[in-house]
Amino acid sequence: MNNKEDERADSGVKEPYFWNPRTHEFLGRTASSWGLILLFYLVFYIFLGGMFVLTMYVMLLTLDDYKPTYQDRLVTPGMMIRPRGEAMEILYNTKDTESFDIYAQTLNNFLESYNNSLQVQNNDECPPDNYFIQEDSGEVRNNPKRSCQFNRSTLEECSGITDRTYGYQKGQPCVLIKLNRVIGMLPGKDGQSPYVTCGAKRYKVGQDEWKEDSDAIGELAYYPPNGTFNLMYFPYYGKKAQLNYSQPLVAVKFLNISLNTDVNVECKINSNTLKTGGERDKFAGRVSFKLRITSPIN
Repeated sequence: MNNKEDERADSGVKEPYFWNPRTHEFLGRTASSWGLILLFYLVFYIFLGGMFVLTMYVMLLTLDDYKPTYQDRLVTPGMMIRPRGEAMEILYNTKDTESFDIYAQTLNNFLESYNNSLQVQNNDECPPDNYFIQEDSGEVRNNPKRSCQFNRSTLEECSGITDRTYGYQKGQPCVLIKLNRVIGMLPGKDGQSPYVTCGAKRYKVGQDEWKEDSDAIGELAYYPPNGTFNLMYFPYYGKKAQLNYSQPLVAVKFLNISLNTDVNVECKINSNTLKTGGERDKFAGRVSFKLRITSPIN
């Protein structure tokens, strides 16, 4: 029989690859060979999985539940408006209730948590113009930290209390401005609170031509007075440590803005510690939007 097999090998007949009944090989390997390979890869992937779990465990030990261990942020936080509309545009018709009611409803929903009754219930009445510092005592956490009241009535004519349309029906719309939250940020020194100013935005209309809508923006009113973010609302300690934190707001009311034309507006933060428009983000500390109020000419 061996002579027949030698003859078959010499004649160039190939052994079956998928299953060889003579050598009991499967895909060219014996059972013991397959067992050793599977054992190697099993041990190898268990080791990789263990290394991954150990790395994640060590990393999680370095994290703090209440504040970031490493904080790489812009020197100046971003700003946002409410309502912001699509593509940062607020467009409506004073005679079309539906066109501005969506903005009024957005402001109502946003300001719900600022209702005076809720603020008195959840937050403290703080002395103004001073930081509300709440230090931890060594390893003992001073949590949850308290927050200062920001009452809806502070926004006066832009609070929606006396005018449910926030001035939109009269062609004198209110826009709310807020700073993005940054843990531990101190936005002023020497008792000087940061404040917001708004004006016509300078924009490009040609290759070398620039334009701004200074004549169209009209007179502005700010609430609270001077458009300040009072120091008592800072520093912010984080969502987990400061559960009832009420972000301070500034409302700007456009008293006699030009009608039936696009008005490009830019608002920015003014502070003796924050700078607007840095190298990393030229929009830091500022926000731009477009207003167009359509009103039939009598």
